[in-house]
Amino acid sequence: MLYVEVTIDKTKKLPTGAVSALAIELNKRLQRKYPDIEAMVRIAGMDRLSVRNGTSEDKEAIEEILQETWESADDWFVR
Repeated sequence: MLYVEVTIDKTKKLPTGAVSALAIELNKRLQRKYPDIEAMVRIAGMDRLSVRNGTSEDKEAIEEILQETWESADDWFVR
């Protein structure tokens, strides 16, 4: 199983509910390519992506999916 952890810098001003909404949408998108994956999004001291039990190719693909998800927030995030 792949484990993904995305941390978002706590100094960023995000709308209420954005972190949980990002976690839900990211999991949906990741599970299309990796059915056996678990992703967690949380606030921390800095922005970071951690991928456990994956190859460098997996990490690159996950980075792309994360970027696409973040950039398309207007499509899936409802305030």
